Parts: sequence; structure tokens; C-alpha cells
Amino acid sequence: MTILLLLVPLSVLLLGSAVAAFAWAVRGGQFDDLDSAPLQILVDDEAPGRDAD
Repeated sequence: MTILLLLVPLSVLLLGSAVAAFAWAVRGGQFDDLDSAPLQILVDDEAPGRDAD
């Protein structure tokens, strides 16, 4: 029963840090463009058969 006196505040602290990390990611623009990253892998960097210079 005394372990709850340690685990409850620890879990609240862990939850607070997770919420703070999520808010930091949202403010930093991490979730602004969710559509172009999965499609960017399909775009070729250069045409096949051409020299890079």
C-alpha cells in the first residue's frame, strides 16, 4: 500500500512530461504536413539513364 505513495506521483509526473513533449512537438510544427512524407518516397530524384553532372 505504501508503494502507491510513490507510484501515483511518479505516474502523474510521467504523464505531465508526455503531455509537455506532445505540446512541444505540436508547437514546433512536427504535425503540420502529414501528407507529403509518405508520397515523397515515390518521387525519383533523377531520371534513370542520365548522368548526375
